[in-house]
Amino acid sequence: MKKVTLVYFSPTGNTQKSLEAMAQRLGGFSEAVDLTRDWSPVRRFGKDDIVILGAPVYGGRIPAVARERLAGLRGEGTSCVVVVTYGNRHYDDALLELADTAKAQGFDVVGAAALVGRHTFGEIQTDRPDERDLAADGEFVVRALSRGENAPDVAVPGNRPYRDGGNGGKFRPLTSDACVRCGLCVKSCPVGAIADDCVTIADTCLSCFRCIRRCPKGAKNMNTEAYRSFAEAFTEKLKVRRENEYYC
Repeated sequence: MKKVTLVYFSPTGNTQKSLEAMAQRLGGFSEAVDLTRDWSPVRRFGKDDIVILGAPVYGGRIPAVARERLAGLRGEGTSCVVVVTYGNRHYDDALLELADTAKAQGFDVVGAAALVGRHTFGEIQTDRPDERDLAADGEFVVRALSRGENAPDVAVPGNRPYRDGGNGGKFRPLTSDACVRCGLCVKSCPVGAIADDCVTIADTCLSCFRCIRRCPKGAKNMNTEAYRSFAEAFTEKLKVRRENEYYC
């Protein structure tokens, strides 16, 4: 049986959850490379490996920081399934960008998927990926990996040159008096944007809200009128469910 490795950048867990569902359908995975905190990964994969590679969509592109961390990956005709997750708006050029990146680094892209998950902002598709999504993810990865060696290249939607994007948002989480300076937010920030005081946040912040989701005291927040107004309008705009898209 071929070795299955997951490689993902997943600040809030959507991408990781979807990739793990795919691996479970294949009987599990041997290793997970978490690019969210692994800043200098160097991994080489051979013909007998399978890599499932995933990242979220930021403004129609994969995050710039994820692109940088993907640079250490190398395949040797390694079968690879590429996955982007997005918050119900659209994935634009991100899936094509991830597929192109994988191919340029020696991987054989046998499948590509654009999957809907909870949006970072607002209350958008808060229950996704749901059980139906995860079941479909598993069925897809089996189809993708069953393609013959002489199968045509997977047609992945998107445009070249890619649109601008990938730099995250402009919202900066606040910190309430409930903060106990435990340092969890500092340690888990994907880009090291939070200072040791647990309060000061640099402009390198991605607005991924990982710190808000993970704060054990609920101290990290976006309790501002400007954000609440934006989130309410954004939630209304994206309330209609989009379905996942699979290509193999």
